[in-house]
Amino acid sequence: MAHPVYCSVVYVLFCVCVGESLAEIETEIKVEVDVNNTENDTSRPHLCTVCGKRFTGNYKLNRHKRIHSGEKPYQCTVCEKRFTRKDSLNAHKRLHSEAKPFKQMMCDRQFACKKNVSIHGKKHLEEYEPEGYANIRSNKYKCPECGRCCGSNSELAKHRRIHTGEKPFECNVCSKRFSQYQHLHVHTRVHNGEKPHKCRTCGRTFTQRGNLDRHARIHTGVKPFKCRVCGKVFRFSENLHAHTRIHTGDKPYKCPQCDKCFSDFSSFQRHKAYIHSNRRPYHCPYCGKLYKTKDKLKRHTRIHTGSKPFSCRHCSDCFTWHDQLNAHLLKSHNEGTWFTCDICQKRFCYSSQLKEHVRRHSSLKPYVCSECPQRFYKANELKKHRPVHTDLKQFCCGACGKTYKHKYNVMHHFKTCPEKLGFEFKSLCDKLRRYSA
Repeated sequence: MAHPVYCSVVYVLFCVCVGESLAEIETEIKVEVDVNNTENDTSRPHLCTVCGKRFTGNYKLNRHKRIHSGEKPYQCTVCEKRFTRKDSLNAHKRLHSEAKPFKQMMCDRQFACKKNVSIHGKKHLEEYEPEGYANIRSNKYKCPECGRCCGSNSELAKHRRIHTGEKPFECNVCSKRFSQYQHLHVHTRVHNGEKPHKCRTCGRTFTQRGNLDRHARIHTGVKPFKCRVCGKVFRFSENLHAHTRIHTGDKPYKCPQCDKCFSDFSSFQRHKAYIHSNRRPYHCPYCGKLYKTKDKLKRHTRIHTGSKPFSCRHCSDCFTWHDQLNAHLLKSHNEGTWFTCDICQKRFCYSSQLKEHVRRHSSLKPYVCSECPQRFYKANELKKHRPVHTDLKQFCCGACGKTYKHKYNVMHHFKTCPEKLGFEFKSLCDKLRRYSA
């Protein structure tokens, strides 16, 4: 009977419940391990007719049947949330009382539920589990498809659904199916709007605890993910993964239309929307100009409102655009770095300006029109050329609603409509020229 002994030792390393003796913990785990390891069906005579799972007692069978029937007889008196099991209700009540009686010994972290202690303890398993127990795990509960080792027979059964594609849990609302019950439980919140996890700082609510933990880093400033090459830290793991491609040079996202490659998916999506899509759902309420993104429209409206949200910290100058502020700091206060052309020694405020300039020395025109063989140095030049091949008229007169393909056409038209718009034509033209510069 060496198996239960090893399991008891590992469990004690993982968790100590406040007010619960060591003997009680060891006895509890020995019983649980013996039950889980039994392979004799006669010791589990009670069979579930829905999924075929067997149980030692009728009480456990009836409790299990609630998974299939959806019955939830236990209700929280605070938020009226319902549960299939009483111990789940008791664990839920600790969310309201903020009590965390279960402690993980290796890192001193406390939890409201004993099950969460066991789940968290798996992170320390490789470092602290006895060698004999590791061998038992690998031999007893090993997946025949991929060789993964599981901690119990039920854990192995859940894992094998990845290979079989079995999805026994179905949503009663939309009939979507899931391989794990917990996934179905979280999914139901999409329909009922339940968001039980609330941020104590700003009050924002979330459907999953993991999303709340991610959000909390915004307030705490914690950045647990560190680059091994340069030491830069990040708040989220996906940001670190995208950053590492700067060092490796990996660009896995390739545009099928122009063959340009990107290191992150968001840049790839923006490229497709800005360069290869003609959809412009956002229109300016002042002049009717159409834009592909809400952010572009927001930036454009500063032309009409005169907003200058970017101020210099050295003087009283304010600017409409952030790049104008950066250029001002570099030219007036010598703050920043110039980008110099190696061929003609011309200086630029931005690396993108230098790259565009170098193309003119090499006569490289990477931007090709998909409708004709004409090529361009800059993406903006290609953008201005595209209306020649389409019927899209993105410039609109705000007074009469007449539309035009090009900005200079609508500016010429405005000469007959300035009194209707409520401002003089000269001031409008000056604003448009500054924006297009």
